Amino acid sequence: MFEEKKKRIDELTEKLNEASRAYYADGIEIITNFEYDEMYDELLALEDETGYIRDDSPSINVGYETAAGLPKVTHEIKMLSLNKTKDREELRSWLGDQKGLLSWKLDGLTVGLTYENGRLVQGVTRGNGIEGELITANTLACRNIPKSIPHKGRVMVRGEAVIRYSDFEEINEAIADADAKYKNPRNLCSGSIRQLDPQITAERKVRFYAFSLTMVEGMEINSRRERMEWLRSQGFEIADYIMVDSSNLLDTIDHYEEAIKTFDIPSDGLVLTLDDGRYAATLGETAKFPRDAIAFKWRDQYADTVLREIEWSPSRTGLLNSVAIFDPVELEGTTVSRASVHNINILEDLELGIGDTIRVYKANMIIPQLSDNLTRSGNMEIPETCPVCGGRAVIRDDEGTKTLNCTNPDCLAKHVKRFSHFVSRDALNIEGLSEAGLLKLIGISAIKTFPDLFRLAEYRDEIVEMEGFGQKSFDNLLASAERASHTTPARLLYGLGVPGIGVATSNLISRACRNKWSEIEALDEESLTDIDGIGSVMAGDYVRFFEDEDNRALIDELMNVLELDESYEAAGTGLEGKVFVITGSLEHYASRKELKAEIEAEGGKVASSVSAKTDYLITNDPNSGSSKNRTAHELGVAIITEDEIREMLAK
Repeated sequence: MFEEKKKRIDELTEKLNEASRAYYADGIEIITNFEYDEMYDELLALEDETGYIRDDSPSINVGYETAAGLPKVTHEIKMLSLNKTKDREELRSWLGDQKGLLSWKLDGLTVGLTYENGRLVQGVTRGNGIEGELITANTLACRNIPKSIPHKGRVMVRGEAVIRYSDFEEINEAIADADAKYKNPRNLCSGSIRQLDPQITAERKVRFYAFSLTMVEGMEINSRRERMEWLRSQGFEIADYIMVDSSNLLDTIDHYEEAIKTFDIPSDGLVLTLDDGRYAATLGETAKFPRDAIAFKWRDQYADTVLREIEWSPSRTGLLNSVAIFDPVELEGTTVSRASVHNINILEDLELGIGDTIRVYKANMIIPQLSDNLTRSGNMEIPETCPVCGGRAVIRDDEGTKTLNCTNPDCLAKHVKRFSHFVSRDALNIEGLSEAGLLKLIGISAIKTFPDLFRLAEYRDEIVEMEGFGQKSFDNLLASAERASHTTPARLLYGLGVPGIGVATSNLISRACRNKWSEIEALDEESLTDIDGIGSVMAGDYVRFFEDEDNRALIDELMNVLELDESYEAAGTGLEGKVFVITGSLEHYASRKELKAEIEAEGGKVASSVSAKTDYLITNDPNSGSSKNRTAHELGVAIITEDEIREMLAK
């Protein structure tokens, strides 16, 4: 029996640590808060029962490992996390006959600041409680962190870096792409603080709210309340608090519970701290928690509803992600009707079936999650084919985690990067479509080929109902597609993804062909190699691309939905239709490119090698025995000097 419990402790420890790493280091939630709390409580019970506690157990360790890209700093005073409860009476019992400060538990990233001689000299993240990441430059970029304070002795302050909901919404409103929008303020804040560019911290409006004065040199302040007010006097914004004792504690919790409905700063609960600093110091700490403060976590708001569908959303890796679709319910002031189901294990554990009564909630009042299935019919059928391509779908088991995957290497979803390239800024420039958004459109069969991107109006009802879209996003997408349909040959050429043809080369080819699409698609290898910068390999790939029947059919279909601007403006037309080759050194031009630009401005073309299509070879050494001179003599190509081409350009 002990071995079984020990094995379960090992399993829980590893799963919880993996989830913690993903959440704190990467900003990714791989299991729900509900699942984490359940596993954590089970782990505590087993450790208490068996006495077996691993060195890496989350019950005795804090936070997350520091990131590789930032310098590490060992904390002078450990930055421990707080023990927590969701029980109001337990909170009142903990306070006993003491007075305390009840304040918001802000949901961002815990940061420690150090001031010397009145100046901010160090900013550090909490990290694993023992060691954090050095982020001084980023803290200096925070909008409301004082760069200097009146007190000249050494000061250490702790607080929470956050992004307010109003700022978060403003940041997201500036992002046209629904799927590129940030998921929640907490993850955005963490990513904005724990990176190498302070400008990003400033642009994302990260703010800091002090919640603890850890040390102040030259002064002794016993009362926690007085410490908070001292911080305020030094220019810090502080986490709002209310003084409580056992008589008003529960009413004060009610006050906060009402206030959070309109509170602009992310919060996942409250913090109760003892006011008497000397008494608090006698209590000590555990390996993980201080004993002078405790967190109160809000109980999640649940709603029961009916499961109507499991949607299998494709990814470019072939993974088919499951999403539960259910009758709409109100949670935390918003209507929700869908929630991600992270893997098949959860589908099986909850014994999900269409028509089941399920219980849903919002993790941290933000992310919809499934917590239970009340009817557990278990009639859910895992599809055997991919909803995108119809190819075989198989269940894969990766160290106990089951996922559904498409096995077809030609699945359209696996080639989403082709679509992503086609809609990119330098190609057709259809704003509002990320790779994730394209995958959703592929998932409902709204797009199968490039021309479908200009016929999305036919899928209005389906797209408006998709997560991350809505009527406004759909209207913006249609408007962007309409603008993109009026494009240039160079943009289209780049967007098609011809092997080796980048933005610059697309422009070169288009200019060489006077922006005529019919000429661009009809170029042969010899004509291509005449264009500066295009070699034989690239020319061969280009010709084969346009000779391919599928590509020809695609281009023909695109011509039905696109309007190409083939206008061509040159500074003059004196050299219209003439082909030149430049060789040898020049006297009047800094480089061959400079002369080439002048020739092209007058309508001429400049090739890299002499051929039967060449009209003039420009050289200051007409009698040279170079290969280009010899070829020009053999083909009867006119050989002119730099002075002669200058005369032609001057006419």
